[in-house]
Amino acid sequence: MNILETLATSGPGRLLTKQLGLKEPPTLRREDTLPAGDILAYATGRSTLAVDTLGLLGIAPGAPLIDDHHDHTPAYDDKPGALIIDATDLALLDDLELLRQVLRPAVRGLEKSGRIIILGPRPEDAAADNHEARAAAEALDGIMRTVGKELRGGSTANLVRVCPDTQAGDLASTLSFLIEGRSAFVSGQTWEVKTGAGDHGVDKRPYAGRIVAVTGAARGIGSAIARVFAEQGATVVGIDLPAAGGELSELISEIGGSALPLDITDDDAAHRITDHITRTHGADARLWAIVHNAGITRDKSIVNLDAKKWRQVIDINLKAEMAINADLLAERGPGGFGDEARIVGIASTSGIAGNKGQSNYAASKAGVIGYTDSLSRELADSGITANAVAPGFIETDMTAEIPYLRREIARRVNSLSQGGRPVDVAETIAYLCQPASGAVQGQTIRVCGQNLVGK
Repeated sequence: MNILETLATSGPGRLLTKQLGLKEPPTLRREDTLPAGDILAYATGRSTLAVDTLGLLGIAPGAPLIDDHHDHTPAYDDKPGALIIDATDLALLDDLELLRQVLRPAVRGLEKSGRIIILGPRPEDAAADNHEARAAAEALDGIMRTVGKELRGGSTANLVRVCPDTQAGDLASTLSFLIEGRSAFVSGQTWEVKTGAGDHGVDKRPYAGRIVAVTGAARGIGSAIARVFAEQGATVVGIDLPAAGGELSELISEIGGSALPLDITDDDAAHRITDHITRTHGADARLWAIVHNAGITRDKSIVNLDAKKWRQVIDINLKAEMAINADLLAERGPGGFGDEARIVGIASTSGIAGNKGQSNYAASKAGVIGYTDSLSRELADSGITANAVAPGFIETDMTAEIPYLRREIARRVNSLSQGGRPVDVAETIAYLCQPASGAVQGQTIRVCGQNLVGK
């Protein structure tokens, strides 16, 4: 701890930071815990999608308070834990007032680490000439992002867009994730749930009997990903460079599974993964999911960035993932992908908003987002899904090396006023890989606490 950190954590230092407006960040509700208060549901029209989905999760929702235009906002006697607004049949701009009426009391009364979840239509599903319906659907995004910035106490707001034929079973894993503490550092985000979840129900141990490969697993976020999958029943194949073999072996000895020392840029990387799986886990073993976590930074301003540093980052962060996926998808034999496999890439908020001194890294992570979208279109009718997560500032050994003042600023430039934890990224990835998440396809979800930069 340097002198600035020592000062900031002292009594006078804490008083000074408070006077500067740097309040102590709230403690976030994590893991698979539900809110303490009631879970409320409200529909702007006749849709029962929210209530039906909550029913599948064993939740009987209550009714929220409505602002009745009096001078005083109605107040909850007991703080609600979550409000789910079903606006999936919203088509009129005047009906946006219904969201104001229900949000006004809820935002004021929500418990700490509460949840505001809006379900809405996709703008493109309205008729091409129905400009009002498309505008209303897009307006939900603006409402959600603003509410996310106004909430306090570690509460979050998110918008889930659904297709006209999305069913409760398609939405169940997403709504469960958003209500529970697993989504602690996901706020201000919009993503889609389509169709295709099949008969898979939401399960506390969805990966029992399934094999999940995690690259860059030896430390940091990769280690957290491996641990979360193991906790949820997976047999983890931890992959990392041979130089990290000691740390990788230590992790695997703790969580079970198997270790595969491997340079993911090798031409035969995919073959070595499938060969390892069949030799170690059985001749007929199949890969349920692969998480492409391995990555590097070689930060330099572009005027000082040479070709070697540029190529290293692109090769490891993007091209290796693409090559491994292509080979695994081409050779669907033993050790390879099963019929409903899951592919998850790791993007970054740097790939969305850019970051000074990281043109190579930002390019690689923006590339992950574009590749994920493109691959998901190829896989649309296959049963296999491809998605990505984009972490913001996450507390790791690497970010701990950032100078104190820069680190403190980076932590606080989001609506939750703190950095995330590796487990926050891991839980989001585990949600995307669930058997019940087959209706989530081609999405990039930011795990950033609603970072103030980017969309």
